[in-house]
Amino acid sequence: METLNLIFNLISAILCIGYVILILAWIWGWNKIQSDSQPVKAEVHTSVSILIPARNEEILLPATLKAIIAQNYPKHLYEVIVIDDHSMDNTAEIARSFSQDGVKLISLKNIKLGNSYKKMAIQRGIEAAQGHLIVCTDADVEMGPNWLRTLVNFYEEKGWTMLSAPVAYFRESSFFERCQSLEFILLNAIGAANFGLNKVGSCNGANLAYEKKAFLEVNGFEGIDHLASGDDELLLHKMAAHFHGRQGYVRDPEAIVYTYAKPNWKEFIQQRKRWASKSTSYQAKWMKYSAFWIWVFNLNLALLLVLGVGLLNSGNTAFLQIFCIQFALKAFMEGFFIYSPLSFFKRTKLLLLEPLLSFCHIFYLVYIGLAGNNAAYHWKGRTVK
Repeated sequence: METLNLIFNLISAILCIGYVILILAWIWGWNKIQSDSQPVKAEVHTSVSILIPARNEEILLPATLKAIIAQNYPKHLYEVIVIDDHSMDNTAEIARSFSQDGVKLISLKNIKLGNSYKKMAIQRGIEAAQGHLIVCTDADVEMGPNWLRTLVNFYEEKGWTMLSAPVAYFRESSFFERCQSLEFILLNAIGAANFGLNKVGSCNGANLAYEKKAFLEVNGFEGIDHLASGDDELLLHKMAAHFHGRQGYVRDPEAIVYTYAKPNWKEFIQQRKRWASKSTSYQAKWMKYSAFWIWVFNLNLALLLVLGVGLLNSGNTAFLQIFCIQFALKAFMEGFFIYSPLSFFKRTKLLLLEPLLSFCHIFYLVYIGLAGNNAAYHWKGRTVK
């Protein structure tokens, strides 16, 4: 029994040390891209097609289109295309009402789809796009007037084939939504840090840009079109494999796109299951190994806590002590890492929620890691596998 405990404790220590090293790497990666922020240039030359896949977004789409139409960018150099994905509300009618502002509408109404709804919408948008640079966003977002110009500045300056840019939640109305904001900033920071490490990681389809010719050169979504999710990260992995080192993160406050947290636990879980569903299809080994290490580390913490509490009556406090030490280290390191990204997003007050988020992550990540790859989920009125 003592030998078994020793082996378990050794594995637990290795997992914890590995996790600390991973966070230190993220801190280094985030700081590496710190100097990339730059003033908005007066002149831009790139033609842009902004694609907005939309399904049942009649409430929020008007604000999104108004924010895009108001961009500080030459009108002759960008177009806006809304792709209506079988909406059951007035999404298409709202998009048409902006036609006088140059907004174009593509309808998928008569197209039968398989499992990959959003990818089909983006594919149709790209086929119709006239711009050199494809900029993808969502139908429930808002952004500042220099958003598009900032993305193009980075594109013209860096020569990247694909650009990932920051996304944040705003207008939270509950404690639960504020907790989501903290976690979402953490996810953004990890994605950005991986770019700083020259590793392929994560990105967000609500704020993503890539060359149309690069998309066509990698054969678009071919090979990943059987998955409902992955129009962003899996495409990034394809781009990175083909155009190694020519992807980057736009770390500039002007480039932030704002969206909404989920109002309840049920919608939150469905969203996270959708995000996790693509993890087994990652091509990048760094992404696979780091995600697996994080999952196993949190599983180990959950086991330590369960064993520790279960053995309290017998007087054995060893497992509980190990849990407390490792959890304290986990929470401290995560807080240390997230402080700078919180400053970037001007949300440092959210740091107060970090210990709670760190504890909840232990069980939440273990569950999502299993459920996201083994169960169907519901999204926008559809059941997706």
